[in-house]
Amino acid sequence: MNKLRAVIYCRVSTEKEEQITSLKRQREELVELCSKHQYEIFEIIEEQASGYDVEREGIFRMLEIFDSKKADALFIQDETRLGRGNTKIALYHQLQKLNIPVYTVSHQGELELSDSDSMVLQIVSIVEEYQRKIHNLKIKRGMKRAVERGYNPVKNLKHIDQSPGRERKEFPIREVIRLRENGLTFAEISATLRGMGYDVSKATVHRRFREYKSLENQMNQG
Repeated sequence: MNKLRAVIYCRVSTEKEEQITSLKRQREELVELCSKHQYEIFEIIEEQASGYDVEREGIFRMLEIFDSKKADALFIQDETRLGRGNTKIALYHQLQKLNIPVYTVSHQGELELSDSDSMVLQIVSIVEEYQRKIHNLKIKRGMKRAVERGYNPVKNLKHIDQSPGRERKEFPIREVIRLRENGLTFAEISATLRGMGYDVSKATVHRRFREYKSLENQMNQG
């Protein structure tokens, strides 16, 4: 039976000597906690960054590992090491979607969220689900209207014979639109999506963006 694998994530906010000592202590305690729960350490990530900042290389690396299913759990000293404020909630939500349990030294086991954090995560999940439903209904309605005006979606599948059996990758197109409107390049957008756990290339993001814009134009023409 294969042993479960863990990512250890350690963070301090500054380069002060006492913080560096804290980083070393976090690592030692988390290695011990992994052993206690019989997890094999896949990778140890250490960084010096603010907990309010979501744009951290260590976080991107952590999500990349979990998205590719190379590890099964996250080990942190306490909930503040992962993040603070909205960043913490956003990362919890992403880990939940990836079905990744979080173990902490402070709990000596799986993290127990506070009632307030649990409530916020439930609200976020509900809102996200309704946003997805509304978006899908808008696309369905727009496609129906486009077909009624003579639009043939088969004509857009020009390259289907070039990649038989290839699975269509799913990622939040609305996030692509938002980032594009904020001036990011497709390379930067694909890197951001990979940090969020979506393994997509610049070419795929660009192609899906053009498909979305094409459909949007069809919807707006009537």
